Amino acid sequence: MTDPGPLHQFLGITVTRSASGLFLSQSSYAQDIIARASMTNCNPVATPVDTQSKLSAASGPAIKDPPLYRSLDGALQYLTFTRPDISYAVQQVCLFMHDPREPHTQDLKRILRYLQGTIDHGLCLSVSPVTGLTAYPDADWAGCPDTRRSTSGYCIFLGNNLISWSSKRQATVSRSSAEAEYRGVANAVAETTWLRNLLLELHIPLRRATIVYCDNVSAVYMSGDPVQHQRTEHVEIDIHFVRERVRIGDIHVLHIPSDSQYADIFTKGLPRVLFIRFRSSLNVCSSPVSTKGV
Repeated sequence: MTDPGPLHQFLGITVTRSASGLFLSQSSYAQDIIARASMTNCNPVATPVDTQSKLSAASGPAIKDPPLYRSLDGALQYLTFTRPDISYAVQQVCLFMHDPREPHTQDLKRILRYLQGTIDHGLCLSVSPVTGLTAYPDADWAGCPDTRRSTSGYCIFLGNNLISWSSKRQATVSRSSAEAEYRGVANAVAETTWLRNLLLELHIPLRRATIVYCDNVSAVYMSGDPVQHQRTEHVEIDIHFVRERVRIGDIHVLHIPSDSQYADIFTKGLPRVLFIRFRSSLNVCSSPVSTKGV
């Protein structure tokens, strides 16, 4: 074995050390994606997706170069490792890789235009005490115009650092917004349960319960109510493991106002001001000016 020194490059991710911690960036990789799409001189935009964008599989004519569309989609998926702010936009365009249409291409180009204006952005990991896990799950009910499935998203923090996030369309149709939100909570709880076990194996046991912030009051009540109400009988049994985690004390599900629900950035297009605020809350920022070491 050899010691190559302090980490500065790993699988295309550049690691920059600063006084506050680490900065993870894929700016060179993002530039390559933009160049591959012949959009080096494109005009930047403030957000990767507009607030009205709900793509349909059959909208618009088919494109002339589907392999390029799929190639760019795959490249953008890898870019989300350090750019959680584009996760929702990338998830949306990836739904149509089998038969891309012109509107899908326009949305993909908007992502690239957003990257053009934020090419120096990356994920900051700061020095902070490991106080516990905090999760923010959310769901956009029946957002898909073709299948009426909801989009779930969550972000999970260890101390002050974002360590896990997801934006994914749910596998089944939810019959109410409460059900869609509850499925989102269940996804986040499953991830935090795995993370707690991982930290335990790393000899960093968490003494405090994981806090899960949900902006849907019904989903919060369902998480702690052991009574099987008629309105929730159609929810699969495996979803109810949330109540088990709450009962044993590993999880606390609390309500949070929608304007403080960071996971909104993973489920829908947001206005510019709100998007920038949530992006900052996810610790996605520009490269630090002063650095120490390499």
